[in-house]
Amino acid sequence: MTPYRIALYYAPATDDPLHGCASAWLGRDAATGEALSQIPVAGVDIAEITADARGYGFHATLKPPFRVRGDVHSALQAAQDFAARTAPFSLPPLQITDLDGFLALRESLPCAPLQVLADGAVTALDAHRAPPTEAEIARRKPEKLSPRQREYLHDWGYPYVFAEWRFHMTLTRRLTAAEKTIILPEVTEALGNAPALSRTISDICVFAQAAPGAPFTILERLTLRG
Repeated sequence: MTPYRIALYYAPATDDPLHGCASAWLGRDAATGEALSQIPVAGVDIAEITADARGYGFHATLKPPFRVRGDVHSALQAAQDFAARTAPFSLPPLQITDLDGFLALRESLPCAPLQVLADGAVTALDAHRAPPTEAEIARRKPEKLSPRQREYLHDWGYPYVFAEWRFHMTLTRRLTAAEKTIILPEVTEALGNAPALSRTISDICVFAQAAPGAPFTILERLTLRG
């Protein structure tokens, strides 16, 4: 199968407790593609609130999703080569954060290697990225972007890279204040102490989308060997 789009993400190992509890929160395991029963939350439609994050799978974006220019195997080889020259590093404890209205896991302490990893992923695969269509550009609402974000959109196909990138693992859509009051304690309980556990980023994942609108699943996990 040739994927419709691929992306390079960080996702915790499947034996990491965070993978299990975050996948259950979102209602899908991106490693297996299996749908999971979500814990009902009184007063909100938890399936709707997590729908977008569920479709993309639990992850942190490094190289955003893109349609492949040319041979997908060449793109996968570029991802493997990038992983081979990248060294593992320790990830600070994670914490639930309000990120512009979205709830997401973010690093609790500054971590320079995260930025290096994301920057390298963007550039390493870009030769294999097909240019965005006019419709894809329009969906980014360039009229609402900053000049730098518009430049990134033009040059890299996505506005939130390099200086605009922030590590985050999305848990909800943008919430109202009332929804946040309900959801924050629920997701805090659902994830427990898993976000704060010590972990090393020792691999990255190629995620693939089979067709427009299809969910993303892990296609390949690449060990960092630099």
